[in-house]
Amino acid sequence: MVSKKKPATKAKKTTPKVTAKAKASPKKATAKPKTVAKKALTAKKPAAKKTVVKKPVSPAKAKPKSPNTHFEVSEFTPYKIKRGEEYMNEAQRVHFKNILLNWRNELMEEVDRTVHHMQDEAANPPDPADRATLEEEFSIELRTRDRERRLIKKIDSTIEQIAKDDYGFCNSCGVEIGIRRLEARPTANKCIDCKTLDEIKEKQLGA
Repeated sequence: MVSKKKPATKAKKTTPKVTAKAKASPKKATAKPKTVAKKALTAKKPAAKKTVVKKPVSPAKAKPKSPNTHFEVSEFTPYKIKRGEEYMNEAQRVHFKNILLNWRNELMEEVDRTVHHMQDEAANPPDPADRATLEEEFSIELRTRDRERRLIKKIDSTIEQIAKDDYGFCNSCGVEIGIRRLEARPTANKCIDCKTLDEIKEKQLGA
């Protein structure tokens, strides 16, 4: 008996599974940083220096001397005291005599200057509005000149004391007045202690 062949079984076609590939999302192009064109820095021009024009300095005007200027001794070279020298020797007497003579000459010149000034003003009378002011000025000057004349007399008396060798000693107690005190006030006739006592007494009497 012939055996019947079994019909061959058809092989099943295996359809290959298509695995869906995930769509690659397109990469976003990273934005390139914008290159901002820098403006070229222009060098600043140096600020022009201001030329300051200096005004010519006018010569200083001489200030008028105050009325009390000549009541003090003008400048002089202080006496250099030597060790062991006698008080009020010849050199010291000459030193103070020269101070007093120079001081006297300055006062005399000031008196003459004031007299000439008053004569010139009197020759040219001012307006009535300025007359009161001028009279007041004359009154002040006359009082000042009167003080200067009295001081000149005191200087003359002091020069006589130098000639008699009586200069430099206190009239109250007889002690030495001192070189430095006499240079500060050449007409002084009392030591600093006696002068201070006199001033205290005057204040007490005045009170």
